[in-house]
Amino acid sequence: MFDAAPQDLVLTILGAHLRPRERTTVWSGGLVALLAEFGSSPGAARVALTRLVQRDLLERVRDGRMVHYRITPRAAAVLAEGDRRIFTLGTRAGAAGQWTVLWHAIPEEQRVARARLVRRLRFLGFGSVQDGTWLAPYDRADEVATLLAELGVAAHAGVLVGAPAAVPDFAAFTARVWDLPGLERRYRDFVTEFTNRDPEPDPATAFGLRVRLTHTYRQFALLDPELPEDVVPPPPHRAAAVDLFHDTYPALAEQAQRHFDGAMTP
Repeated sequence: MFDAAPQDLVLTILGAHLRPRERTTVWSGGLVALLAEFGSSPGAARVALTRLVQRDLLERVRDGRMVHYRITPRAAAVLAEGDRRIFTLGTRAGAAGQWTVLWHAIPEEQRVARARLVRRLRFLGFGSVQDGTWLAPYDRADEVATLLAELGVAAHAGVLVGAPAAVPDFAAFTARVWDLPGLERRYRDFVTEFTNRDPEPDPATAFGLRVRLTHTYRQFALLDPELPEDVVPPPPHRAAAVDLFHDTYPALAEQAQRHFDGAMTP
């Protein structure tokens, strides 16, 4: 059963099908119809679109009586960052050398920025050590500095880059920060679910499969810190999942795009 929040689905759909064609706006009715294909009611779909506008991820554009949406600069940046993570997932090799620790005490009046920080940190490979303290392999200082400045919370955070001590066992510690057995199960389930597909699907089938494939695979960018192999071996099914995504995503593109473009025609 495919279960995804309508807001997240909109971003997945637009990220996979909007920018390649450089379309500037999308018809609201088309988005509502596409979300219905994944079980969202018209009311839930329109609420999701309104909330994306409130989050500064979509901008409402009127054309007479028609309502269209376009992605905002913030949404474009978020989607680009997500693409960098998912299309490079599994390519890191070698020892981490340096690790990055971030801690923050962001006040309650900036809770929206705090929530955005948490999600973006996970996209950068950070895991939560405890409330307000985050750990990631590799030197992430420049990326974190840019993120903190963008969100306006640099005054409430600190960053430390260094190498972990050999004692106590650092590999055992990472298992407390990240759910590594759960991550491997997700990779295995992904391979099982998407390995056998119709080699020549119709446009609607290709669109549905490509959105489910992309949405499911994007979660690995939040869950997989790509720990260096000298600390923890990679998840056994990660390589198969990465290959499957890179083969299937472009193979479905033409038919899926045809369905998306058809839905965007009032």
